[in-house]
Amino acid sequence: MNKTTVSIFFIIIYLLSAINPVYCQDNEQITKYSFSFGTGFGIIWGQAFEYVYPVPGETKGELLSELIWDMKPVCYASFSADFGLTDLLSGPGFFSSLSLKAGIPAYSGVMEDRDWQSIVNSNLTNFSSHENETNEHVRVDLTAGVSFPMNFLYIKPFISGSWMHFIFTGSNGYSQYAKETPKDSGIYEPIEDAPVISLGYGKLITYQQDWLILAAGCSIGTNILYPVHFELSFKLSPHTYCEATDRHIRRGRIFKDLTSFGLFLEPGCSISLDVKKIKFSLDASYRYISRTKGESYYGYNDKIYGISTNKAGAALSVMDFQFLIKLTL
Repeated sequence: MNKTTVSIFFIIIYLLSAINPVYCQDNEQITKYSFSFGTGFGIIWGQAFEYVYPVPGETKGELLSELIWDMKPVCYASFSADFGLTDLLSGPGFFSSLSLKAGIPAYSGVMEDRDWQSIVNSNLTNFSSHENETNEHVRVDLTAGVSFPMNFLYIKPFISGSWMHFIFTGSNGYSQYAKETPKDSGIYEPIEDAPVISLGYGKLITYQQDWLILAAGCSIGTNILYPVHFELSFKLSPHTYCEATDRHIRRGRIFKDLTSFGLFLEPGCSISLDVKKIKFSLDASYRYISRTKGESYYGYNDKIYGISTNKAGAALSVMDFQFLIKLTL
């Protein structure tokens, strides 16, 4: 975990502690609210996506290129801070939460690269597969909203902000290319028919994604079976922004993509058990971002020289399973 991430975490905790007392001025109200701090671990299972869109006439395919980066799995340590009503069924109230997840660097599956370059059909023309290492995986989520009791249920509408940071490295592996006949014609033989195959060794490509997401959401839960709690949640947003950097190490080539407006969805569920002031929680969620689109810039040796004629994009699809232990103060 880098120093910037740790600094952001503690700054937000300070801001939460400064804001929340406004909602509990008198002693009676203070006793209804509580802070909780937690730590835990979890796994991410899914994939990050990188796209290059064709310009008219460049290919018959829907995409010019697609790269898929596995996170199967990424293990992480997590930290959380929460503020809200001690008993959500006691009345309406304010709540806020902060969570930080820091991934453990490790190999996490494969990276696959596919290209569709034919001008006469949408057949695959290039394919490569490499070992994938997730070097950095950081996620910070901040949520604030209000809670309302409804008989034995409570409802919590909220807004949330999220920052995600990933860095991957593709190493070793192989590539295969369909034969272009005649050369430079844009006409390719099927890739299954005696393709040209090459092997790669060492670090070949790195890819970085930085996501910013602002979403609205709602959760519904109950603690009527106390000490057991159940909660379902859902987040939705059309506003996502991704800054991505693709470095081809051997060729010294770099692409920087600034893309936005993928559809963000995140359903989730949680079950927890209260044991005095300690809560044990199991959480599961699915985070999905559809294809974004935006400008792509190219360069060499980490220097940007111009804007590409091709648009670029990114996407994400991951499951998240987490175990947490929280202490209520």
